[in-house]
Amino acid sequence: MDFSRLQFPSVSSLLSFFVKQIIGKFKNPFSPIPPWRRLVSGGLMLVALASFSLMLGTPSALASLEDDRYDGNVFVLYAGNGSLVPPPVTLAQALKEKKPTLLVFYVDDSSDCKKHALTVSQLQAFYGRAARFLPIDIDVIPVKSSYEPTEPGYYYKGLVPQTVLIDQEGEVVFDRQGLVAFERVDDVFREVFNLLPRSESPDLKRYPINEFNSELSK
Repeated sequence: MDFSRLQFPSVSSLLSFFVKQIIGKFKNPFSPIPPWRRLVSGGLMLVALASFSLMLGTPSALASLEDDRYDGNVFVLYAGNGSLVPPPVTLAQALKEKKPTLLVFYVDDSSDCKKHALTVSQLQAFYGRAARFLPIDIDVIPVKSSYEPTEPGYYYKGLVPQTVLIDQEGEVVFDRQGLVAFERVDDVFREVFNLLPRSESPDLKRYPINEFNSELSK
């Protein structure tokens, strides 16, 4: 439901209405409700009004996967995963570690990036121990005429979300723009870690252990 299309009464008009109701109750001498109960009732109505007004003023209450509004960091808000941001290491450090690295280029005010954040978080749940996950907010990429392979700008192609997987040897083995299914990236991770393909094993099962896929069992 798109809350932005709804027309809410102003807080001042609601406040005026509730105040009139409270005053009216106190002015009615024939009311069977004792004064102290009327006072409590009025106070509760004011508390409810205050809570309602706070809800209207809170962006997260109106957050939606279907729009391009800024609601907060997409990985924290929509994937519930604060461990992804900020990245724990730089790209240069990740490449030096000889670990597979997943670069995810994004912005916080994109509906596609909001949806893609959950896929990235699911991938991290399976491969986060053996690979580096580096979400890159494109707004922080410095503007330069050229970039080195150790810099995120070297791989960015101008659209978000963009998902790039770099293997242990520093070679790009996957590069897609737009929404990408979990299974599509998972298939490439399986190849990188020498795991059985999905057609043979829906679960992550290994070929004979080597130094890379052994990390997945830790």
